[in-house]
Amino acid sequence: MQGKIVKGIAGFYYIHVVGSGVYECKAKGVFRREKIKPLVGDNVEIEVLEEEEKTGNIIQVFPRSNELIRPAVANIDQVLLVFAVVRPSPHYNLLDRFLVMMEDKLLPVILCFNKIDIAASSQIDELRAIYEGCGYPLIFTSASEKENIEQIKEALRGKTTAIAGPSGVGKSSIINLLHPEAHMETGEISRKIERGKHTTRHSELFLIDDDSYIMDTPGFSSLYVNNFAKEDLKNYFPEFIEYEGLCRFHGCDHVHEPGCAVKAAVEEGRIHSVRYQNYTEMYEELKNKRRY
Repeated sequence: MQGKIVKGIAGFYYIHVVGSGVYECKAKGVFRREKIKPLVGDNVEIEVLEEEEKTGNIIQVFPRSNELIRPAVANIDQVLLVFAVVRPSPHYNLLDRFLVMMEDKLLPVILCFNKIDIAASSQIDELRAIYEGCGYPLIFTSASEKENIEQIKEALRGKTTAIAGPSGVGKSSIINLLHPEAHMETGEISRKIERGKHTTRHSELFLIDDDSYIMDTPGFSSLYVNNFAKEDLKNYFPEFIEYEGLCRFHGCDHVHEPGCAVKAAVEEGRIHSVRYQNYTEMYEELKNKRRY
């Protein structure tokens, strides 16, 4: 029987099997010996021990399409990154660090800006101006007014999507709208994972329809971009790509070099100055980091 790990707590894994429900499983000792740790999002094969009690063992973890360390999750198709338009206003440097991290992992991102019901149109326009030219799909929502939630549902259909964002932006409200209590065997899951209610927050997958999952990831407050060379950073800003090869110097890093096509595009307003400023900050950080 095959399914997907939707939660893991204290050595127990909760496997959702389409059409059958959720099974509480342990991982076979062979995984420990081979140093394979099952992750939320893993597709697995299980042997059922008690059908009535829905218990079993994980006997195989199938190959992963990707894997994240923080949060420790696997097989993510895309990320829905949620920030608020206001209260709190977006921290652009944090937002861009997250986008760079996802570019590095080759994970597509949908940008969701929530709380449009309390925002001025000028604030929404500013966000459009900064991010529309970057190639990321933009969705502007109001969770409290249920505005454009259907647009999010459409974007998540048939995918496993990690939902991320800082605290206070309405992420939980959006998740509650995407995952109404009645839509899954949530009563069964809540009973099964009762022991997890008082532990540190874990990543958890929720089924929103037969082949669409959302994953709530613990909130983040700071991200350090330091696991690649400064020369690679430019590849993670999609709006820079069309200017590659147009600079005076081959291998231009778009920071200090004269005759730089990217810097010219910033001056002419074709690349937003906020994005470029965050790029140079991250570049200097990578340049100055101590190498051990």
